[in-house]
Amino acid sequence: MKQRTDMTFPPEEYDRRLSELRMRMKQRRLEAIIISDPENLMYMTDYQTTGYSFFQALVVPLDGTCFFVTRKLEESNVYARTWVEKSRPYADNGDAIQTLTEALKEAGLAQCRIGYERNSYFLPAYQQDRIITAMPKARLLDCFGIVEEGRICKSPAEIEIMRKAALATEAGMRAGIEACRPGVTENEIGAEISAAMFRAGGEPPAVMPYVVSGPRSMIGHATWEGRTVQPGEHVFMEVGGCYRRYHTAMMRTTILGEMSATMENAQETMMHAIDALHRNLQPGITVSDADRIVRDILSTGCHGGSLVTRSGYSIGIAFPPSWDEGYILSLMQGDPAILKPGMTFHFIPWLWGVDGNKTVGISDTIHITEEGCESFFSMDREFTVKPAEPVRLVKPDGAAGEKPSSGKSKAATAND
Repeated sequence: MKQRTDMTFPPEEYDRRLSELRMRMKQRRLEAIIISDPENLMYMTDYQTTGYSFFQALVVPLDGTCFFVTRKLEESNVYARTWVEKSRPYADNGDAIQTLTEALKEAGLAQCRIGYERNSYFLPAYQQDRIITAMPKARLLDCFGIVEEGRICKSPAEIEIMRKAALATEAGMRAGIEACRPGVTENEIGAEISAAMFRAGGEPPAVMPYVVSGPRSMIGHATWEGRTVQPGEHVFMEVGGCYRRYHTAMMRTTILGEMSATMENAQETMMHAIDALHRNLQPGITVSDADRIVRDILSTGCHGGSLVTRSGYSIGIAFPPSWDEGYILSLMQGDPAILKPGMTFHFIPWLWGVDGNKTVGISDTIHITEEGCESFFSMDREFTVKPAEPVRLVKPDGAAGEKPSSGKSKAATAND
C-alpha cells in the first residue's frame, strides 16, 4: 500500500479498512474479490470519477497486491487519488472483461475462489457470465455486502467528514428558505440552494436539491420545473450536502401566508417524532423499533397525512443516482438489525397528503453514539412562515403593477 497524506483520510484508516475486509474474506474462504460498486471503490481506496458508467473494478487478493482495472482515461484517478500502485487499463475500443480475466490469471487466481458483487449495477449478468466462462477452473461466488459490512458503521474520521457535508446541507437549506417568496420560480430557489452549498465547501451531490411548491409537492421525487410559487402556498425542500462523496440530508417546509391548523398539527407531529427519536435511539434497539417510534407518532394528529415510505435509511458515501445507503439498511418494520455506534441515518418523518394535497417534511441526519444519538445539524426544525407578499406583475402595456397576495393572475398561474 502506497503511503500518502493527500487523501480524504490518513493512511491508517485505509490500512484498517483493508485489513478488516481481508478478515471477512478469510471467514468466507475467498481468495480474492472483485469490487465494482463505485461507493465501495471510494470507501476502500478514495478512488472516484464521474465516468463510472464504464467498467471499473478493484481486485483484492487475500494475499498479494491489489490492482485496478479501469478505462484508460480513468487510470489517472488511480494514481492521483488512491494508495493502489498497480493498474490494468483498457482502451475505449478494448475489452474490459477480457482485461479483467487476463489480469486475474496473471495474478495466479485462475483456480481460486473469487467473490464478486453479483447485485452491482455496474457488473451486469452478461459480464458475469463472461467472467465465469473465461475462468472455468475458478469458483465465482457472490460476495455482496462484504465491503458494506465495513461501511455501515462510520469511524470517528468519517463522522468528521460528514460534519463538513452537514455545513453544506445547512447553508443550502438556509439559502433556500430565504429565497422562498411568492413570485419566484422553483428554479430560482434551487439555484440559491445549490450556490450556497458550493460556497460553503460542498461538492457535487449525488442528487441535486428537491424543490416543489403547492400541489406539485404531492409528486414523488419531483423537483424544480419552472413553476412560479403563489401566495398562500408552501414550498417543500429536501437538500443533501456532499463533501468527499459523504452526504447528509434534511427536509424543511416554508409557508407563504398563514399556517392553517392542519399544517400546524403536521409540524407538531413531525417534531414530536424527531424528539422521540433523539430520546430513544441508542445502541441495542432494532431498526424495527426505530421505525415504529416514527410510525406510531405520525399516525396520530389531525393533519390528514400519512407516512407512505420507509421512515429512514443509512446515509454516507454516495454517487448518482441516489444519496442514500438504503440498500445496505433502511428503517422498516420487521427488520431485526441492531443499531450500533457509528451508524448514520437520515430519518424522514415526512407527511404525504396533508389536507389531501400537500406534502410537508422535517427531517434529521443523525449518528448513533455510545450512549444515544446526535444530530449533524444545528438549525431550527420548525416550518418557516412568511407573509404572502404581493406578486409583481407586468401589465399588457408594459407598466409594472401589483396584485393583492390573496389572488392569482394569468401571468402568475401560467407555470402552475
